[in-house]
Amino acid sequence: MKKFISLLLISVAVVSCKNESEPKASNLEQPQEELLINYTNVGENVSAEGIISAAEMSVRFAALEIGDTINAKFKAEVASVCKSKGCWMNLKLEDGMEAAVKFKDYAFFVPKDIEEKEVVVNGTAYVSIVSVEDQRHYAEDAGKSEEEIAAITEPKKTLSFLADGVMIEK
Repeated sequence: MKKFISLLLISVAVVSCKNESEPKASNLEQPQEELLINYTNVGENVSAEGIISAAEMSVRFAALEIGDTINAKFKAEVASVCKSKGCWMNLKLEDGMEAAVKFKDYAFFVPKDIEEKEVVVNGTAYVSIVSVEDQRHYAEDAGKSEEEIAAITEPKKTLSFLADGVMIEK
């Protein structure tokens, strides 16, 4: 009898602990469902967990030195995109700053008409120096005028991001 009561008490304790430690499915599924419904994924799948704002990402970029990298996932508005192939985009951060986003292994592109849409990018943030030649190439891809392209004369410190996956607002 004692064994039966002990076994019963242990069973009740295990079951009650299990119920308390399991998160409610509805709380976890809602953000993911919203992303799946309102966003299109390109590249690797991006989950809803751990997304930070563009403002929070600005703070993280400010702490980086050239050569530093951090893994991040953030939501921001697209400022510009490559008009040739969709092979890069710039995202709006705080205080007029932008992050230059390229895509890992050149494995995917984004649509060329997504300016002012929100995206969620997942990947690696870093700070780099972009050569005059590369800046001019990007300006040409963005459809800048010959005068604007010729005005680029010095290398530029750039907030950069190598994305392995992007979710684009529909």
